[in-house]
Amino acid sequence: MSITAVVPVWNGRDLLARLLASLAAQTTPAAEVLVVDNGSQDDAPELAFRLGARVIPMGRNAGFAAAVNRGIREARGEWIAVLNSDVELAPDYFEKLLAVRAPFATGKILQAAQPQPGQAVIDATFDALCRGATAWRVGSGRADGPIFSQELAIASPPWTAVLIRADVFPRVGFLEETFESYLEDVDFGMRCAALHIQGRYVPTALARHRGSATLGRWHPETVRRIARNQLLLLARHYSSRLILRWLWPILVAQLLWGAVALRHGTGFAWLRGKWQGLSAFADARGNGRRLDAEFLKKWLPENERRIHEIQQATGFDSYWRLYFFLTRGGTK
Repeated sequence: MSITAVVPVWNGRDLLARLLASLAAQTTPAAEVLVVDNGSQDDAPELAFRLGARVIPMGRNAGFAAAVNRGIREARGEWIAVLNSDVELAPDYFEKLLAVRAPFATGKILQAAQPQPGQAVIDATFDALCRGATAWRVGSGRADGPIFSQELAIASPPWTAVLIRADVFPRVGFLEETFESYLEDVDFGMRCAALHIQGRYVPTALARHRGSATLGRWHPETVRRIARNQLLLLARHYSSRLILRWLWPILVAQLLWGAVALRHGTGFAWLRGKWQGLSAFADARGNGRRLDAEFLKKWLPENERRIHEIQQATGFDSYWRLYFFLTRGGTK
């Protein structure tokens, strides 16, 4: 079973060096490493070449989705590992993901920085989407604990450090490049779920992630893209009837997320993203692969129940507390 590792990169030489070292230490190593360069201005591509990777130049910053798609198209492996350049993998990461024999799998991804010595904090496990088209990277920012140590079937893995069987892509398609970055993996997960393709969350496979190393978690550009892409998810996958049916949860989810952005000083970026999303809405509906409404009516409330369950067990964020209070979701 051959693995191709696809690593999109835009600067960050030292972070890339740590990832490549962890790839070289895998008990089940990748047969090839493709570093897709999005126009780096440091010597990250040269470093990758010296360390044995094949470097694919994009010539510009084409975005995460376009760079990953280019790598997938050029990959020769039976399995594709898509890895952020600021991730470090435990030596048995690939070995443990392959062992579950799922179409795709991801591990427990911890934050690289620890607030206190010995205190591990979750960066990512899997993604869950509410009816209002906002997503939660489940467990992000929470202290690691038993609730994040259960192996689960999942539909939407974060593409921070995911292993996907190559034959999934002809069925599901590639990442949606109009998203550039942020929520493109959720879009892919929705398509997997609609085709009943289930993966696994494997908590014994460990990785560490610096997180938002390129721009920052609440950088205006990050907020703009997320705000825009939330609307593109609606445009691509929700029928008109479903938008009307869930108009209240959609408004609540979107406006509450705007309030969070405002609290972080990025309210203008949120408004700009929403305007761009509305401007692109019609085109996205025409180009999207709208999912079956009956499927979404069942799947999204299941997502909400999972979000509610884990939020309740680990302490509610104010965002989700207000969302569930105002929409009465997550408990039925």
